[in-house]
Amino acid sequence: MNEKQMSVLEHIEELRKRLLIVVVFFFMSVVGGFFLTKPIIVYLQHTSEAEQFALNAFRPTDPFMVYMQFTFIIALILTSPVILYQLWAFVSPGLYETERRVTLSYIPISLGLFLLGLSFSYFILFPFVVDFMNRISNDLEINQVIGIHEYFRFLLQLTLPFGLLFQLPVVVMFLTRLGLITPMLLVSVRRYAYFVLLVVAAMITPPELISHLMVTVPLFILYEISIVISRFAYRKAQLAQMKEMNK
Repeated sequence: MNEKQMSVLEHIEELRKRLLIVVVFFFMSVVGGFFLTKPIIVYLQHTSEAEQFALNAFRPTDPFMVYMQFTFIIALILTSPVILYQLWAFVSPGLYETERRVTLSYIPISLGLFLLGLSFSYFILFPFVVDFMNRISNDLEINQVIGIHEYFRFLLQLTLPFGLLFQLPVVVMFLTRLGLITPMLLVSVRRYAYFVLLVVAAMITPPELISHLMVTVPLFILYEISIVISRFAYRKAQLAQMKEMNK
């Protein structure tokens, strides 16, 4: 560990500097997001799911709201590695040298899992949900007139949570290396965690069994993977601590 002891004021000043770096990079990402938003929105409008509807703007501000919403989300995604690095840099002085190297590798893993979660929800879950909604409309002989703002809001509400939920293994691994949780704790609270995941799955899917299972089962698998990863990280943390103490 870093032997330098920092006062509370020094910690606050360090945190302020790192937050400032994040804010500056976020505003730079917003500028970059303005150039990326248009091709992304145009691409999403010409997918097979979107072409099933006639997307309309019901208010003059709807296209602008969609554009700004995507710009903000793109900026957050671009800024996320910087946020994670600044978080790592803030807590790393309290870690052993081996722990610092290992936890730094979590940043690209976290970004990869986020993109994997987005891909799973967009390419697998979202088409199924859209098809389910269309079948209900056809059965009820309802002609759907969809607003572009409502369509993209529904898309983001379904896909973004998966990007965040797929971070579970990395979060568990990081917290285990910090000593805040243990694999034994995760096993002991498994039934409560499953209940929470069931509720989360119900909140982000339509009231239909198959789509609910398509969300719930991957979440359960992620939790079990997190337990395995936590056991691995726990053993590594114990070994690293013993090596540092024996120096």
